[in-house]
Amino acid sequence: MNERGMEPDEVTMGIVVQMYKKAGEFQKAEEFFKKWSLGESLKHGGISKASSRLENDTRANLFLSSYTYNTLIDTYGKAGQLKEASETFAEMLRKGIVPTTVTFNTMIHICGNHGQLEEVALLMQKMEELRCPPDTRTYNILISLHTKHNDINMAAGFFKRMKEDQLQPDLMLPRTEQLTVLEFNVMIKAYGLGKNYDKACVLFDSMESYGVVPIFSYSSLIQILASADLPDKAKYYEEDAEGQDCVKKAITYVDAMKRAGLPGNTVVYNSLIKLYTKVGYLREAQETYKLLQSSDVGPDAYSSNCMIDLYSEHSMVKQAEEIFVSMKRNGDANEFTFAMMLCMYKRLGRFEEAIQIAKQMRELGLLTDLLSFNNVLGLYVLDGRLKEAVGTFKEMVEAAIQPDDWTFKSLGIVLVKCGISKRAIGKLEATREKDPKSGLQAWLMALSTIVEIGGDDDDTCDL
Repeated sequence: MNERGMEPDEVTMGIVVQMYKKAGEFQKAEEFFKKWSLGESLKHGGISKASSRLENDTRANLFLSSYTYNTLIDTYGKAGQLKEASETFAEMLRKGIVPTTVTFNTMIHICGNHGQLEEVALLMQKMEELRCPPDTRTYNILISLHTKHNDINMAAGFFKRMKEDQLQPDLMLPRTEQLTVLEFNVMIKAYGLGKNYDKACVLFDSMESYGVVPIFSYSSLIQILASADLPDKAKYYEEDAEGQDCVKKAITYVDAMKRAGLPGNTVVYNSLIKLYTKVGYLREAQETYKLLQSSDVGPDAYSSNCMIDLYSEHSMVKQAEEIFVSMKRNGDANEFTFAMMLCMYKRLGRFEEAIQIAKQMRELGLLTDLLSFNNVLGLYVLDGRLKEAVGTFKEMVEAAIQPDDWTFKSLGIVLVKCGISKRAIGKLEATREKDPKSGLQAWLMALSTIVEIGGDDDDTCDL
């Protein structure tokens, strides 16, 4: 553009400044803008130190859009330059450029990070004066800000105002710098006050993904759920809390052993992995499992299954597969091992791999309990394999494995997809409830008839 004598306009300048800002090159962003505002040459490498030290009236005759002002304010904020950000905001007001909600959000965030709470209050007042309504991000920033300053009442107050403004709260806290247990506790309590119990649970469940251990948040959540007459949920988290306490005690004992110079052993490590799996401590379980792998004895089948379970929950397929292969090679893989791998592949929609696992389970004689049969049956239903689904059900009956409600729910899906009315399925269920033995035979007959009608070439029945 310079070589062709083209003068970059505000849009071009804004794009370049945005680019520098996103790359964290805040000084270059500032220098580029100041050179542009002076009308100087913008050729590469031509920025002098003198040109970056401008007086306050440098941009006196410039009339910029609110978008450019927002970009500049955000750039100064990320560079930690509160003074320059405030001056740019004041200039914006002086020139009659109406700030947007984005402008105020940026200024509130910058001032809050510098502990300027009085300035935050003035900015909120200015928003009201200019009839610029706060949005969800505004309230998120304010809640996070006051939480960091241990002002729980003010944080809860802003949450209440957000609800009054009919704004939908985010499920997660805004991503600030070192989130703490305190911030999560405030938001959990705030969701409780707003009767958003599901969101309180989701937020609690997300704590570990932010690197925050939820040990001290259990009591808050349990109290909220109990007072909301949700005893089942409260009990679930109470049992979880007990597991967390067990882990705390176990870690205390292990630390005491280390201080006493006592080496860890496979019994301790296997026990720790079981505990870590119970409470979902992936990183700690991984570290302990590595210690087991480097030991003379190695991990037992139960610990390896625990690791596959944890990896499966986190969709860490490669890591789960590595342990699975190792267990098969050592002859440690059992029915539960195969079933977990099948479930992981099924959940991820990788049906071919899941079908292969089911085939191996049959070949190895590892299809023996209700859970395994249900997993295989559910897989065939999902993949539209009618004959295999019905065949698996018949195998269950022949093996004297008593089907449960989940089994019949899956089989009901098969019948519905094959054109059987829900009313007819309801009659089958009523027969089963009245007389389990006769009901079972009725289901077998209905499913066998469907397979016969489908013929040898029709395996899907339009599933």
